[in-house]
Amino acid sequence: MKIIILGAGQVGGTLAEHLASEANDITVVDTDSERLRDLGDRLDIRTVQGRGSFPTVLRQAGADDADMLVAVTNSDETNMVACQVAHTLFHTPTKIARVREAAYLTRAGLFDNDAIPVDVLISPEQVVTNYIKRLIEHPGALQVIDFAEGKAQLVAVKAYYGGPLVGQQLRQLREHMPNVETRVAAIFRRDRPILPQGDTVIEADDEVFFIAAKANIRAVMSEMRRLDESYKRIVIAGGGQIGERLAEAIESRYQVKIIEMNPARCRYLSDTLDSTVVLLGSASDRDLLLEENIADADIFLALTNDDEANIMSSLLAKRLGAKKVMTIINNPAYVDLIQGGDIDIAISPQLATIGTLLAHVRRGDIVSVHSLRRGAAEAIEAIAHGDAKSSKVIGRAIENIGLPPGTTIGAIIRDEEVLIAHDDTVIETGDHVILFLVDKKHIRDVEKLFHVGLSFF
Repeated sequence: MKIIILGAGQVGGTLAEHLASEANDITVVDTDSERLRDLGDRLDIRTVQGRGSFPTVLRQAGADDADMLVAVTNSDETNMVACQVAHTLFHTPTKIARVREAAYLTRAGLFDNDAIPVDVLISPEQVVTNYIKRLIEHPGALQVIDFAEGKAQLVAVKAYYGGPLVGQQLRQLREHMPNVETRVAAIFRRDRPILPQGDTVIEADDEVFFIAAKANIRAVMSEMRRLDESYKRIVIAGGGQIGERLAEAIESRYQVKIIEMNPARCRYLSDTLDSTVVLLGSASDRDLLLEENIADADIFLALTNDDEANIMSSLLAKRLGAKKVMTIINNPAYVDLIQGGDIDIAISPQLATIGTLLAHVRRGDIVSVHSLRRGAAEAIEAIAHGDAKSSKVIGRAIENIGLPPGTTIGAIIRDEEVLIAHDDTVIETGDHVILFLVDKKHIRDVEKLFHVGLSFF
């Protein structure tokens, strides 16, 4: 595919990295020559310096015959205008824009072809808010991913000493829970992925990724570790876009406090939110945290834009007795450094956003793509189309499908039913198939599997 990416920031740069390694023709446009030089030195891509919304710059980037435009600059307005220009002058088939400002997102009909022609809207704040909300709903989980609109979920937990399954083979999971269908999709042991087999023994401190119907998730979690009690008291550091949206989404079910430094923002939050307590001050003020009984907090969330401030306030909150701390980290290099020590979960907005973007760039009918922790493996949701003649998967049992090396099928979602995959499970038209790849270089082969042959048309 010929893809133009506007914006060489963290999301644009990471996206270019993912796509360049998959034999796409990528051009990155940015006003910052230094960023472009850095990307151009590392990756096999073209770079163009200039404003992405200018017709001359888009033409220079190859918009005349581009398949897709991905506008992820820091300006919503630039992204929207670039899509408009690409649509009107170059008839670009697919236009994706990152739009952060809620004022644009709440207007129905604004992003139709007759108005501002954007095919796919991505709001990183909303993606991250939903991600954190799922983690709060599953105490003890390190990562929670929804498939088929939440009918099935993939959950990562750390196996604890004394957990019922620790020291036992995976095939014994079925004996422990005869009435619950689940499958272990991936195991990370000392930061390396292991492809799970029936005789794989779970060790303490393994990160275990399993898939099950949403209703069965807690039952499976209890096999790996003692269940954490549901959270009640939540403290949020930072009342920006994500802090506000999260408080709004959870304040009816939890006791929520927000700590915000900006007095004007504090006034706005206390007017907008219903039952959330808004506190003016710094989240790294020890006296303020003690005064607000941080030791009683079930979870402390550091959601400001400043990585260092997030890390320091999280470490302080943990030291003062907060049971769990989650921290947003914008610099991907920091994520691996800090997760799993005093900070329980580090959240990378880039990784969350990239998954949404990649789903729209993949060929075949790929609904969603998610990086499992540290990007070492991927979970993909694909829809099977066609019939036994035109498709390489329909009408075949899983054991007879030529899956690429290191790829497994974890589950199939058929209408409302979640079927955990077995060797003799036969795939039907319209099935949502959940696949796991330990090696990302085989993504192309997975896409080809779900391409419909010409006989279908």
